[in-house]
Amino acid sequence: MSSQDRTGSRRAKVIPTAGLAIAGALALSGCTAENKNGWLPAERDTTNHTAGIIDLWVNSWITVLAIGLITWGLLIWCVIAYRRRKGATGFPRQTSYNLPLEIFYVLVPLFMVLVFFYFTDQEQESINARVDDPDVTIDVRAKQWSWDFNYLEGNDVEEAVFDIGVQANLTGEAFDKTTLPTLYLPVNRTVELQLNARDVIHSFWVPAFLDKKDMLPGRTNYMNLTPQVEGMYDGKCAELCGEYHSEMLFNVKVVSQAEFDAHLASLKAKGQTGSVGQEYDRNPNAGNTAQEK
Repeated sequence: MSSQDRTGSRRAKVIPTAGLAIAGALALSGCTAENKNGWLPAERDTTNHTAGIIDLWVNSWITVLAIGLITWGLLIWCVIAYRRRKGATGFPRQTSYNLPLEIFYVLVPLFMVLVFFYFTDQEQESINARVDDPDVTIDVRAKQWSWDFNYLEGNDVEEAVFDIGVQANLTGEAFDKTTLPTLYLPVNRTVELQLNARDVIHSFWVPAFLDKKDMLPGRTNYMNLTPQVEGMYDGKCAELCGEYHSEMLFNVKVVSQAEFDAHLASLKAKGQTGSVGQEYDRNPNAGNTAQEK
């Protein structure tokens, strides 16, 4: 066997082996929890919405990667199959159009867009749907640069109470996160958050919930969810709202019903009954009644 034949034989063995190794590495990398969640900062059961959001995200990526692989494969095949051969002269036969092919590459992307639109719209409708009679209703008021929480009377809340937040003080050193304004939510109970801004545009964002909504002066937006896993979650303003925007932090603490009731009782014991509503808003264009969305 010539040296050229031996080289070709080794190459024939190495290429499939390398391909299998790469495929195996990709398959194993897909077994991690981070990959299954699409590297999103949440678990499937954090709220009643997170599983659907994760599925939409991950399945969309799987689809576009599969289409990308097919497209790249066809491009590489065209480059190899229709490359200029040694000794060829002149130009290959020119084709001005190919009607079936043109119809195909118009209809396929259109179909893809419609499918993506359908599933995205279904998920958005589910996320934005309001609960008719939530167990807990909380009026969340964003302000430069902190948060006020009004636990409104009804169902699980026997008497309205409020909690006033104070701006975080970031110095570059580690700080005690328990000093941040903390929104308490009872686990496995339907919650409606009524999102309002006292001054400028803010945005309510809890990364672990995979959802955020803008808070506009004079307008109420709503976030309906059922927290399903107890724990402490980071929250922040996601809209640049002034000099100390970075210090507009808060916690969301999902707790048992007993701990939630105890927190409301502690606010009542401090004399923080009723609600601190729009009377403390300072936007001159907000008016006396908030628009609803």
